[in-house]
Amino acid sequence: MTFQFNFTIEDHLENELTPLGDGALMLHSSKELSVLESQKGEQRDRKCSIEQFDLPQDHSWEHKSVENAASSQDTDSPLSATISSSHLDAHEEQPCLRIAKEHAVPKDLKKVLENKVIETLPGLQHVNLLAVKTILLKDNFPGENIVSKSFSSHTDLITGVYEGGLKIWECTFDLLAYFTKAKVKFAGKKVLDLGCGSGLLGIIALKGGADEIHFQDYNSMVIDEVTLPNVVANSTLEDEENDVNEPDVKRCRESKGVQELYKCQFFSGEWSEFCKLVLSSEKPFVKYDLILTSETIYNPDYYNTLHQTFLRLLGKNGRVLLASKAHYFGVGGGVHLFQKFVEERGVFETRTLQIIDEGLKRFIIELTFKCPS
Repeated sequence: MTFQFNFTIEDHLENELTPLGDGALMLHSSKELSVLESQKGEQRDRKCSIEQFDLPQDHSWEHKSVENAASSQDTDSPLSATISSSHLDAHEEQPCLRIAKEHAVPKDLKKVLENKVIETLPGLQHVNLLAVKTILLKDNFPGENIVSKSFSSHTDLITGVYEGGLKIWECTFDLLAYFTKAKVKFAGKKVLDLGCGSGLLGIIALKGGADEIHFQDYNSMVIDEVTLPNVVANSTLEDEENDVNEPDVKRCRESKGVQELYKCQFFSGEWSEFCKLVLSSEKPFVKYDLILTSETIYNPDYYNTLHQTFLRLLGKNGRVLLASKAHYFGVGGGVHLFQKFVEERGVFETRTLQIIDEGLKRFIIELTFKCPS
């Protein structure tokens, strides 16, 4: 299986790029950027007074006050002693907490794909995101209403409301290509696709023989309308050209696909709340062998929570594969700032696995524990 993705983005000293919609980029002048910066500042000022939403299907969202960072540490971890309040700085502001929940896999899998337009990437099926957004706007989808907010704000990021899950970001394709180039082994592993969005990273892990795959995204709507349909499509859709005259083969593939699907679990909510949910399960939690995450370090305010998530959920011999742009204009995050943050805490070591120079400079890095014992 081979992935080939080409990106061409022209750089200009007086302009910056802002994501807009599916695969589109808006080019702003310096004057326009100053206005955007002001608007984003106002959004950040409001982020701890976000309205509550009435969600369908008994989705219970709850706005909670920010907890002390030390109280969320994994006290059972041999590394917890290395984290202290002296490590906290201006970049460790906690995001507003959105309660986490697990999403059950529906019994009727056909309904999951109703009204979905399925497209093909090399080795993958995925739902057309523009079609999803159009349907949700047309039907005036109740609850989070993140689609209308995204369109009205002309942005794919609204702090504390919508964190970009209805777009496949460039670095996801970088990481998919890296899996093939580096021959990453998934067989027998427990994998987390963190900030999963479309879930393509976790789906490749599923196809690669992972024993268990968890998908997590900030927004409940993203899990229900995009992630779950994508996993179902890749688990149950048959190659009709090959199987149309072979019903026994078709049934066999469907049965196997459903079995594969039940290796997966789906979660929504903010990262620290997600940690609480999985760690408080009635059955003992087995930590992840591999955490996959793409474009999740754009906002320095989230670094402490992300670092704590890795600390609490990654197995002692596990590793994180993280894909990111060198810098996120207008938000302030990026690879070098995040690596500095990690190094100052002394828990993980980072290693650059690949640098992609086409267009905006992008990186794939690895995190592993410095002292796994």
